[in-house]
Amino acid sequence: MGGDTNHVMWWALALGGNATAIGASANVVVLGIAERNRTPISFWQFTKYGLVVTAVTVAISAGYVWLRYFALA
Repeated sequence: MGGDTNHVMWWALALGGNATAIGASANVVVLGIAERNRTPISFWQFTKYGLVVTAVTVAISAGYVWLRYFALA
């Protein structure tokens, strides 16, 4: 399949943003919905779980980007 390596950085930017509550707009929306439903989530509580999710996401994404743009190009 191959691919244009100019898109590598766009993929890298698109696949991150889950580590902190303010890392992505969707995270802020989720915190607002949780607070509205009387289940507030603190910044540090979100970050504790967000760092784990981000580590897994980045590992999987890095493997995909490497395969797609470098190994199979």
